[in-house]
Amino acid sequence: MIPTIPQSATVRTLRLTYVATFFLFLFIPLIVVVAFAFNDAAYPMPPWHGFTLDWFFADGSQERTGVFFDQDIQTSLWYSFKVAVAVSSMSVLLGTCNAFLLERFQFRGQQVLSVMMLLPLVIPGVILGISILALMSHIAQFAEDVAGWELDFLRPGLVLVTIGQISYIASITTLTISARLKRFDVSLEEAALNLGATRWQIFYTILLPYLKPALVGAAMIAFLLSFENFNTTYMLAGSDAPLTVMIYGRMKDGATPVVNAISLLLMLLSAGVVLAMNLKKPKSNNP
Repeated sequence: MIPTIPQSATVRTLRLTYVATFFLFLFIPLIVVVAFAFNDAAYPMPPWHGFTLDWFFADGSQERTGVFFDQDIQTSLWYSFKVAVAVSSMSVLLGTCNAFLLERFQFRGQQVLSVMMLLPLVIPGVILGISILALMSHIAQFAEDVAGWELDFLRPGLVLVTIGQISYIASITTLTISARLKRFDVSLEEAALNLGATRWQIFYTILLPYLKPALVGAAMIAFLLSFENFNTTYMLAGSDAPLTVMIYGRMKDGATPVVNAISLLLMLLSAGVVLAMNLKKPKSNNP
């Protein structure tokens, strides 16, 4: 639709109705979750029983334990944070190496490698988790049977969760960093070489500052994707359950508004990260 052409009142009404309906569909579930995090009832559903902060700050003395005093939630939150930091760090490192491999080198099978890199993004998380679990379990069992090695880190647990999440998040960081690297002016490197700079000096003083917005953005995206992942995490988690798996277990046993409270905090965390990404705009494409 051409913006300069006058639109009838019917078209404008339909457009505004569509936009309003879309945002209502998008935000009403979130608003309900937030509202019942403050409901003075033992269950996260209507009717409204009054406003309370117990589901955040109750210390358990009155048969209510809030988020900030719930040891299970705090422990699972710590597990999720550790996994997310490890996943984001390794995914950015692998994504940077992959970006340089795909954008700076020419070799046989490069196109096939590029396509294969995208496969984890289209494989369902449950299937990916099951495949990694089966592979690692067979490797651990083979090592135990043949050499007597106890490779417990290949059994369900946080290490396996980290490996499983990296297997697809690294593809996303690769795409993010490759898109930035593709626009780099290679003549700047050639000029630096002609002036006597080493490869390391070029990378540290020219390439790294240029890639910094993509690296920071990829790290933030990887952190959020890791923190909220459920399908792959559920298949690979052991007794040390990350936050999403722990919340799922509580939902099966009968949820309380504590789940709403932790959901609100996670929404604020995600919104804060996205806001930080949007406020920190890259200055220029030219280093």
